[in-house]
Parts: sequence; structure tokens; C-alpha cells
Amino acid sequence: MTSLLEAIRETEDGAGKDSQFPHASDGWTREGALKTARVEGLDLNKDHWEVVRALQEYFTRQDGALNLRELHDALDERFHAKGGRKYLYEIFPGGPVAQGCRIAGLKAPVGATDKSFGSVA
Repeated sequence: MTSLLEAIRETEDGAGKDSQFPHASDGWTREGALKTARVEGLDLNKDHWEVVRALQEYFTRQDGALNLRELHDALDERFHAKGGRKYLYEIFPGGPVAQGCRIAGLKAPVGATDKSFGSVA
């Protein structure tokens, strides 16, 4: 049986980019995402990876400042069939935007975290 790390290495193309995450920023790896998730107490599964891909894709389509509400709405619409925001908060209890962005290697939009309360989005 192939280990997770071997499977990850097999999906990477020659340029070092993971072919299953075509919108990932330079330097982002699944290994790094797994480390971040472990620190945050998450055990990533296919549902988490789907949200990570969606976040990375959304960020590449934006031309400038990100709007937190628009991102929330886009995620809610994309995952509506699975339960929308409720589903997203179940798999990312630290906030689908704030925690999801950290794992996806992205800078969360302004307002996604409140230092006095922690993650809010």
C-alpha cells in the first residue's frame, strides 16, 4: 500500500506543482497543508481538500482586494448541496475562510479573523 506522502509525490508534475491543485500558490504543498492541519487539530479528508481547491481557485479569479462576504457567499453556493455554510463550519470549525485559507496557503481577507474573538469566518 502506498503511503500518503508517496501518493502526494506521485501527483506532482515535473515543475513541483501538484497537478490536483492547479490554482495553488507557488511554494504551497499538501505536506505543508497537512502540517498546518495537524497543528490546528484537523485530520484532512477528501471534503477538506475539495474546499482547499475551491478557495485556491476563487483567489486566482480575483483581481485585487477580496471581499469576505462575496467569498462566504461563493463557498455557500459551491457547497450548497452538502449543506452550505453549516457543512463548511462542521469540517472547518475554526472558520471555513480563516482556517481554510491557512491550510490552502492563502491570506484570509480582512475581517475573516478578529484577534479578540479568534476566527469568525
